[in-house]
Amino acid sequence: MDIDQLRTFDRIVRDQSFTRAAAYLNITQATASMRIRALEQLLGVTLFQRGRTVTLTDQGMTFLPFARRIIGTAQEGREALRRVERGRIAIASLRSLVSPLITEPLLRFQEKYPSVDVVVMEGRQSQIAAMLHERDVEMGILCWPNLDPLVVDLVPLLIMRERVPLVVAPEIAAKLPSQPSIEDVLALVPRVISLRWWQAEPETASALVRLARTSVELPTGPARRLALKGEGLGFFVNSAIADDVKAGRLVEIAPTNFEPLNRDTAIVVRSLAALEREMLSDFIAEIARECESVGVIIENRLAS
Repeated sequence: MDIDQLRTFDRIVRDQSFTRAAAYLNITQATASMRIRALEQLLGVTLFQRGRTVTLTDQGMTFLPFARRIIGTAQEGREALRRVERGRIAIASLRSLVSPLITEPLLRFQEKYPSVDVVVMEGRQSQIAAMLHERDVEMGILCWPNLDPLVVDLVPLLIMRERVPLVVAPEIAAKLPSQPSIEDVLALVPRVISLRWWQAEPETASALVRLARTSVELPTGPARRLALKGEGLGFFVNSAIADDVKAGRLVEIAPTNFEPLNRDTAIVVRSLAALEREMLSDFIAEIARECESVGVIIENRLAS
């Protein structure tokens, strides 16, 4: 069985004609017939009912989806090889950091490498760890230190510390005293929003949920909208709500009896050998530049 036989089989099914299929494939009708006979002999079945019209037998109908799956896989393989020839980079990031850390570096990178394919995947900590483990991606951006037991040999190239402020809608902030306690805040806000930014939740965040009348756990997008409507408060990583705070749509508060929080994230690879790929090394350097505007760099192997 070869791919030409399968393509001929598929084309005859589509055209319902040996003659039209042969013309489409730019082969003779005799060649098309020979390929189908060889395929039928190999499978030990008759694939077509031949007559004034060409129709599939029951065996041919059963075999058709498998043939198309093989053809599709071969096409995907050829396309993957073409991408490798012109260059390809695959990375993964926590969802909350794709926009602030990757968008602008990607534009700068593709100015330098206009023909290189770039794949950016997003997900939670465990999903990114799995992508690195399966080598689906070459670099990841995730919480640090990594506590996922699936991947224990990650190398941090850069570690960034980002503030995680507690925010509320401006109409709620306006009702608070100048130095509010967390009890003052919770008396005005119906619910606490939990976003699970951390692998192991800090006691401060856990305590806030325990003190609240009610809590909800949401992804960033709907959580932010809830906070904007004054229907909840929560700890948001600064990059997710910096524009809202600057525009006055949200207000950062600092209750007297609650410690401020931070989140550490890292650019990681499975091995420093990954940096031997100039394209990947350049892309990581562009992302590292963006990290400086988002948080505080507390470790940077790229600078050495």
